[in-house]
Amino acid sequence: MQISRSVCPYDCPDACGLLIYSQDNKIIKVQGDPDHSFTRGTLCPKMAHYEKTVHSPGRITTPLVRKGPKGSGEFSPITWDEAIRTIAEKWKSIISDYGAEAIVPCSYAGTMGLVQRNAGHAFFYRLGASRLDRTICSPAKGYGWQSVMGGTFGPHPGEIQQSDLIILWGINALATNIHIMHDVQEAKRRGAKVWLIETYETPTAKAVDKLIITRPGSDGALALGIMHVLAKENLIDRNFIASNVQGYSELCQQVLPYYTPEKVSSITGVDSEIIIDMARQYAGAKAPFIRVGSGLSRYGNGSMTVRTITCLPALVGAWAKPGGGLMCGTASSGAFEVGLVTREEFQNTDTRIINMNKLGDALNDQTNPPLMSLYVYHSNPAAILPDQNRVLKGLEREDLFTVVHERFMTDTARYADVILPATTSVEHSDIYNSYGHYSVQRAYPAIPAVGEAKSNWDVFSLLAKAMDFEEDHFYQTADQLIDKLAQRANWMTDAQVEQLSFGKPVELALPAKYKTTFKTKSGKIEIYNPDEAEPLPRYFEPNGDNAPFWLVNSPNQYLLNSSFNERPDLTERAKMTLQMNPSDARDKNLRDNQHVAAFNERGEVVFLLKTSDKVPPGIVVAEGVWWTDNAPGKRSVNALTSQRLTDRGRGSTFYDVKVDVKAAE
Repeated sequence: MQISRSVCPYDCPDACGLLIYSQDNKIIKVQGDPDHSFTRGTLCPKMAHYEKTVHSPGRITTPLVRKGPKGSGEFSPITWDEAIRTIAEKWKSIISDYGAEAIVPCSYAGTMGLVQRNAGHAFFYRLGASRLDRTICSPAKGYGWQSVMGGTFGPHPGEIQQSDLIILWGINALATNIHIMHDVQEAKRRGAKVWLIETYETPTAKAVDKLIITRPGSDGALALGIMHVLAKENLIDRNFIASNVQGYSELCQQVLPYYTPEKVSSITGVDSEIIIDMARQYAGAKAPFIRVGSGLSRYGNGSMTVRTITCLPALVGAWAKPGGGLMCGTASSGAFEVGLVTREEFQNTDTRIINMNKLGDALNDQTNPPLMSLYVYHSNPAAILPDQNRVLKGLEREDLFTVVHERFMTDTARYADVILPATTSVEHSDIYNSYGHYSVQRAYPAIPAVGEAKSNWDVFSLLAKAMDFEEDHFYQTADQLIDKLAQRANWMTDAQVEQLSFGKPVELALPAKYKTTFKTKSGKIEIYNPDEAEPLPRYFEPNGDNAPFWLVNSPNQYLLNSSFNERPDLTERAKMTLQMNPSDARDKNLRDNQHVAAFNERGEVVFLLKTSDKVPPGIVVAEGVWWTDNAPGKRSVNALTSQRLTDRGRGSTFYDVKVDVKAAE
């Protein structure tokens, strides 16, 4: 038996270090790496049996060509040579007839390795294809942080252990950031109190001392209400503000008077006395720490919401206190020169940009040139993009040549003209950083590729040759490219670079006084930001829809976006349910465990109803993004979501959705 180190490749801030046990070219066990500073030997339920994904009977192991109607899933096997030749010939024909911008890539975060995730960028730049604005996750969150803090480092998650008041704001950590709970529990052991601010009682509520339920999209108002009390009762750190904050007086004069506890209570549904108490306890804490999730940024006001919450630590001087501050994410991306992979200089022209949240419209609307080919890799747009019906209508086009590089017959793969079998993370080389901690790690293949599967990097090398590209970049191996990334790594000692070469996790050292070195234009925390159209934070309402119930599309601890739908051992533990308050169910004459349809102007989705007091009236909750194979009906949750974008960052508004509910027919 052989033990190899690897990294979890999925879109999660934890980026866990793994120990991979293999025998006879087969993975037999996966464990968390005890030597990884953040993983600390534990794994989430999804990765604890990753071998079931790697060796799933559902793996696609040979190239396939479509034989039946689009969406039917009817394919026949072909050779790699035939597949690559088919793609190249079709693309050359499209380029001749329409130009290269008629081709668009579609990828996001099915793998987070720097080489395999970004492998297609250089290829499509060189091809002259349309560019994809990859903003589906949380760009509004990043924009909100940056508008106040600029390029300031996000705090090390270990800071939490020194905090005496931890606020988990809009984050279901047990589903999306499980390893941070180790730090939370250590802080609790030392006497810290933990609050959770959420739209309903998530499983994370079991681990906290206080749960505050807010109305969807109202978190920014709650933050302003807390700041109102802090200012009114003089619970602020005046010395810190005078030295480190720009715009506090403007905030007090122009914004905070309007956000009294009573006014904020009417917006958020949080009792005014609770708001006052929250402010007093926050100010009274020695080192308050806020961990901000991503869901609250997926409303039309998402960027402003995060911006407003990010102002809170400045008022009480939390940044100057060990264990204090606010974490939206970490800043480890600067450890490597990713441009060595993406090669932006290969762009010969300034090609058009298509926002992936609006791909449904882009595939259907008359554009010049029209979109004639879609290349999908490490993504499942038929399931994960908003406005699913619009996306599927585009994928059904007979004149759209679609190539899908995949491991499984996903919803998207069913609409492909050509499917290429993809490797899992334990079958190829890559290098990883994280957006939730400061460890980086290199990973080598633990086993040979299953069947005829190939990595993203290897496929783009084949396509580059078929398209007659001459640049040396396309003909190096993934390991050769990773060597270059490691050799030119920033932020690491020579000893750490050597450690990286052995596949061991490397903890990046943060600069001294990094928490109080504010990388903004002014050198201060910018509550007032003159570069913004709205120089000061404020609250404005989310969009919603003309329907009675807010739909909260929350994470599921057994799925990650649409990943892991291939695993019956996981999908059978969590059915595709719609959670609803019992009083709302009674008003609708609906009963527990019946099939119901949630619907709005964009579509209708069938769920299994689960009534629960953990969901407030006026809200329904759907956890997870399900393949239609695992759904009670013909659509999944994104048939209900909108292509509208966030206020800043051009992000998704998956949570800014309302629906009605009825008994399914």
